[in-house]
Amino acid sequence: MKLIIAIVANDDCPALMKGLVKSKNNVTKLASSGGFLKRGNTTLMIGAKDEEVDHIIKIIAEHSRTRNELVPSSVISEFGIMPSAPLEVTVGGATIFILDVVDFMKI
Repeated sequence: MKLIIAIVANDDCPALMKGLVKSKNNVTKLASSGGFLKRGNTTLMIGAKDEEVDHIIKIIAEHSRTRNELVPSSVISEFGIMPSAPLEVTVGGATIFILDVVDFMKI
């Protein structure tokens, strides 16, 4: 058995959860926040049999798209922090961790 931890953008989460539930996968949703852009993310925990992992990764890939966004930037100088031209960054997608589960209990 495996535990799949997927960190996805909040925008992608509703469609992804529908896709996982539609394919009869149990999923637990946790609110989280990102590091670089301080944007809201969602962490999904999915328990899966070994043979289901590839199918679940495919569902995550179908519903977690990357996109480019402009974010404000600033320059630090001897005069203080000054705003500068926005930066274009790629956001979205998914970060996936797959862990072996030694034991599983549902009480």
